[in-house]
Amino acid sequence: MLAHSALTETTSTLTSPSRTMFTKKPNEAEEESSDAVNSEKLLCSKEPVRRAAESRGGLGKPSCSKKKTATIIFTLKNEVGGLIKALKLFQEKHVHLVHIESRKSKRRDSDFEVFVDCDSEHEQMKELTQLLSTHAQIVEISPFGGCPPLTENNGAEAPEPDGVPWFPKKISDLDLCANRVLMYGSELDADHPGFKDGVYRQRRQYFADVALTFKHGNRIPKISYTAEEVRTWGVVFRELNKLYPSHACKEYLKNLPLLTKDCCYSEDNIPQLEDVSKFLKERSGFTIRPVAGYLSPRDFLAGLAFRVFHCTQYVRHSSEPLYTPEPDTCHELLGHVPLLAEPSFAQFSQEIGLASLGASDDAVKKLATCYFFTVEFGLCKQDGKLRAYGAGLLSSVSELKHLTVLNQECMITTFQEAYFVAETFEEAKNKMREFAKTLHRPFTVHYNAYTQSVDVLTNTHNINSMVKDIRHELDIVEEALNQLSKPLRG
Repeated sequence: MLAHSALTETTSTLTSPSRTMFTKKPNEAEEESSDAVNSEKLLCSKEPVRRAAESRGGLGKPSCSKKKTATIIFTLKNEVGGLIKALKLFQEKHVHLVHIESRKSKRRDSDFEVFVDCDSEHEQMKELTQLLSTHAQIVEISPFGGCPPLTENNGAEAPEPDGVPWFPKKISDLDLCANRVLMYGSELDADHPGFKDGVYRQRRQYFADVALTFKHGNRIPKISYTAEEVRTWGVVFRELNKLYPSHACKEYLKNLPLLTKDCCYSEDNIPQLEDVSKFLKERSGFTIRPVAGYLSPRDFLAGLAFRVFHCTQYVRHSSEPLYTPEPDTCHELLGHVPLLAEPSFAQFSQEIGLASLGASDDAVKKLATCYFFTVEFGLCKQDGKLRAYGAGLLSSVSELKHLTVLNQECMITTFQEAYFVAETFEEAKNKMREFAKTLHRPFTVHYNAYTQSVDVLTNTHNINSMVKDIRHELDIVEEALNQLSKPLRG
């Protein structure tokens, strides 16, 4: 049974959920950039630029001072004059540079990353980042030393309480964190099935590039999958569909035929994310956003708060189609999507995301662990039999066949030795909600579906506005009930 105490006890066994759960970031040597710069002397550190920022309090725990210091990390091609052109944009927008570092990119040998601390007003920074994105790939932006950007609140700043990490307030803010991937593209562990396959690694880089250029509001690019990728998908699709009738929960079995009809799920066709996103939007309000690779638990869960699911587009290596050490499009489309189309499960997923916004690192870690044991590897009892609702199970033939209930810790990159079972599907969701309520946070958030933004309820004015909305909804319910009762009165 999925119990509150069991969930609490497991928090030490895992550090990341879904998009981040399967592998560790490899250790790579840091190298200096070879770009010659005449106008600026770069401080080329052998420490990662993220660590340099953290040492000054710029990332992680924000320091909301009066100085508007922003941190930007962007990637450039390693060519003569490239950095000079980028830095000239700062000059044109009158953005003062406080600190600069560079290093060889971990993503591509031909690129290097530039870390910049700068002082500026919010509007100048907004214009700069828009202009800079046309010349470079922006990896990360921490507005004003980790504090949030200005909100539409009478032009005033709305800083978080002391010690609260910055978090997205509107759906477009996901552009600031969706590309903060920890590992992506051609970067593969040595034990990965495709590690020695140059063609596969090249293909993975292509999928990463597609995701990294995506912005909120854009259409998800259509992918022309190779014959080998379609064959691999076909093996997974065919074998899983043999097991679904006896292993999948009712909610999953209800939605899978709809995806077959509306999104062309079939053995010889890999669905396009744009079609799937439109389908989910109509069914549960969720949308899909392509992602280049592993996100941190905080960034991944933040997407759920806005009913956005970060989804990979690459296919697992053809040599091992029945199990993958990382989430691929088979995992996303066959494991997650059918249940995200279920309104109650979509609401459940969003609640996990909302609980993570502005939460402490420890709280996010606990939420990520709970996500792993429920949304990824959860089981429930239906009609007296065990049924899977976890995406990690529903997308893996080997895992479904491996199902046993033991008293063990979770396995991250191998088969699970234990699964948590709920008496009912609803009980699993309720237990998760109860657990989320125990995580302390100095404020409450409310999702505004009309504006796709998050309201931070820190004062009576915000709460009163929410109460008015609820009263309006209750008036509609009351009117509907009165209409239904009229025939009875007659």
